[in-house]
Amino acid sequence: MIDIHSHILPGIDDGAKDLSESLALLHIAQCDGITHMVATPHIHLGRFNNFAPSLKKDLSFLQNEAKSAGLSIKIALAAEVRLDVELMSLIIDNKLPFIGQVNNTNYLLLELPHSHVPQGVEQFIKWLHKNNIKPIIPHPERNRDIQANPYYIDRLQQLNCEFQLTASSIQGEWGEQAQKISIDMLKRDWVSYVASDAHSVKRRPPILSKAKQTVCDLLGPDKAHNLFVANPAKLTEALFSG
Repeated sequence: MIDIHSHILPGIDDGAKDLSESLALLHIAQCDGITHMVATPHIHLGRFNNFAPSLKKDLSFLQNEAKSAGLSIKIALAAEVRLDVELMSLIIDNKLPFIGQVNNTNYLLLELPHSHVPQGVEQFIKWLHKNNIKPIIPHPERNRDIQANPYYIDRLQQLNCEFQLTASSIQGEWGEQAQKISIDMLKRDWVSYVASDAHSVKRRPPILSKAKQTVCDLLGPDKAHNLFVANPAKLTEALFSG
């Protein structure tokens, strides 16, 4: 399995607090059958001001430490980027790490606020498409506006966004409403990826196998393979081959 969304770089956001926890998360992921993991630290302007040059150093450090610890799991770098109008200048200046490229289109893991769907999001998404960038919306099922009015999912889908569910949402660990939305999106074939969004060993570990089995039981093994292996592999091929 390939986990495209995780906060495993040590001490740079609200994920792994130090190297020991980073290595513990990688160990959990490897034992769960995850062979590739994308570190997606928050880029949230004013809170987590992480940018590509420093993140590449953090990735290299963790890769070396993981190898020294005898771990074989492969690690690559992208980012979970919080929606902000100031992102336009960062994109123009090529300062944001994309999560992949498919058919010469760049893909951006674009996080909405947890509380709401902001005004202007449609215009921003249209601007991204005009600049050859396709947004992947992570954990839409956990957004409170979407939970109150799932119409937002329909609109984002009409805007040609892709969606990534949180594995633990499928298992009901984020509440009944998040699980209901997740299952509905899966049945509608509106989900492209399932990822752990791992933050810590206790609070949100990188476990995908349980959700994969649930999707397999619900939609069959081929669909489960696409969401947990084939689609993530196609998306991140350039990250892991570079």
